[in-house]
Amino acid sequence: MRAPATSPTRTAPGGLPLIGHGLRLARDPLPFISSLRDHGPVVRIHIGPTPAYVVTDPALTRKVLVTDAAHYAKGGRIIDALRVFFGDGLATIADGDAHLRNRRLMQPMFNKAHIADRGDAMIEQVAATVGAWPEGQPRAVYDDMNEVTLAAFLVALFGADLPEHLAGEFTALMPEIMKGTIRQTILPPWATRLPLPVNRAHAQRVARLRALVDQAIDHRVSRPAGPPADAGAAAAETGCPHAAAAREQRTGLFDTLLTAEESLSRRQLQDEAITLLTGAIETTGTTLAWTLYEITRHPRVEQRLREELATVCADRPLTYGDLDRLPYARRVLREAIRKYGPAWLVTRTATRDLDLGGHHVPEGADVVWSPYLHQHDPDVFADPDAFDPDRWTPENVSATRGSFLAFGDGRRKCIGENFAWAELQIILATILRTWPSFRLTSRAPRPQAVVTVKPDRMTMEFHRQASPARHASDTRPRTATAPDPGTKPSPSAG
Repeated sequence: MRAPATSPTRTAPGGLPLIGHGLRLARDPLPFISSLRDHGPVVRIHIGPTPAYVVTDPALTRKVLVTDAAHYAKGGRIIDALRVFFGDGLATIADGDAHLRNRRLMQPMFNKAHIADRGDAMIEQVAATVGAWPEGQPRAVYDDMNEVTLAAFLVALFGADLPEHLAGEFTALMPEIMKGTIRQTILPPWATRLPLPVNRAHAQRVARLRALVDQAIDHRVSRPAGPPADAGAAAAETGCPHAAAAREQRTGLFDTLLTAEESLSRRQLQDEAITLLTGAIETTGTTLAWTLYEITRHPRVEQRLREELATVCADRPLTYGDLDRLPYARRVLREAIRKYGPAWLVTRTATRDLDLGGHHVPEGADVVWSPYLHQHDPDVFADPDAFDPDRWTPENVSATRGSFLAFGDGRRKCIGENFAWAELQIILATILRTWPSFRLTSRAPRPQAVVTVKPDRMTMEFHRQASPARHASDTRPRTATAPDPGTKPSPSAG
């Protein structure tokens, strides 16, 4: 059989001796990765002296993730660096039997029924966290979104009765651990192994995180799930249907792994808990921060969100069952995810010499795909730098199929997508209901491409009195001039 003809693979312009395109990736990663679309469906770049192949055609990205996924293994230098922190969690474990087993064990954690059982407990936690913000004081929104996201996820993961001191230490520890992990993905491997104070501090924090996860697991194992003693026993004896619901609220998603017939080792449980915690904070918190920013810029979007909430909830508290009745909120969040990532660069490793759309990819090469690049393709998303939730109306959404890849695709698709949507909607709705008015108090934030596309700086004030009505005559959100996405970010993995 004749081998398929291959097309010459263009090398992106602007590479420098020794460092290749590393300077471009560090200085202006988002414009650089988007510019590769102009050089072909597969483009070669150099990260240092090492070549990598960037896929700019969504159809070829689907081959990498779905059709030919067996030949593109989860890996690459960035994944190897993250594995030091995550261990062999679901996001970093190599393809094979172990990945398939762990995914099968974890899948029930994230089905809609399990999430719904914990929905109202999450709403209560989010309301308490958001309601405690002092009025009228500038707040670091990105930090706040990470904190409220973590608080909600801890309730969902370990149950509503997680001891307060454990929840508090998780909240204090995770931001510093994320900074250290990002640093380790940027530096060469030899630098992260040096006995430097910063490396030792990161190792100590990771060890402490594992100890906290152990304590949370021990708490779940030693304390049977159930409602409070003063009410639950009597309710159960009388057959009250609310007793079972109370028990579910007090259990956590992690109980699914703890009670699985095919049990995981303690180290594997730690790895999966750390993977889940990190994924929940970084991506969800980033999306919410950008969503609030876009709401402050688009009065009509804010008005429609508040009108939808008022129609669904009136004067009663939000419930989990309300989420499916908030389609406009879902579209707003989806548009924030499209515009800002949240992941921007993801890697795979070719397991053998491959033909990718007529382009030769050698065995062992890094293959790169970018959700950000696909989600800013002007051939799919008209005026891609504009914030327009109406891209996602039922009549428009079919045109974008295959180019919205924020949760990945194929067998490595994000297992927590259903949970992410629920948590995003709960937090956004709770902020809007708790705070009738909020405004940006910092300059417009600049996107930084690190692990996610995060804002470099964003502060807001929140007020309990509605502000005077802003001009909202336009039915379509105005187009924004995209801020400069610079300031020394580095490529990361998903």
